[in-house]
Amino acid sequence: MTATINPAAPHHLPIFITAPGGTDVLMVVVAIFLVLVVLAVGLLFLRLHTLPERMAHKSKKIQFEFVAVLGLLALFTHVHLFWVAGLLLALIDIPDFGGTLNRMAGSLEKIAGIPPGKGADDVPDEGAPVVAQSENVVEVPPTVTPYRLPKEQSHA
Repeated sequence: MTATINPAAPHHLPIFITAPGGTDVLMVVVAIFLVLVVLAVGLLFLRLHTLPERMAHKSKKIQFEFVAVLGLLALFTHVHLFWVAGLLLALIDIPDFGGTLNRMAGSLEKIAGIPPGKGADDVPDEGAPVVAQSENVVEVPPTVTPYRLPKEQSHA
């Protein structure tokens, strides 16, 4: 049997119509294009999704970890509020309270005569018995009581 064209069909068929048993070139091109578009949109989505985390990467470690956790929560729960919160947290520069407190602790150690950074070494563990040590003992001055005038000399 030979393949003949129906007499009612046009003699010049469009390019997207394939012969029986031939490869559908248009379908192959569209399939490759579709795969590439899906990959490109997925990469764009992931790039946009990690935007807060990439912004917070330059900031402090604790802030970076909060933003990363918020990003993961937004990814797995599909609650976009977590992503917005992470973005806002990445944009805000949290002040460094730890540096100020460390400088204060260092000053107090200097006043007490303790070497810098050694103030927490003498703190006993919770539950451990407190043992008095004769070394590095700092004497605390007695409490100063305010001087009171006798009643007859007071101005009241």
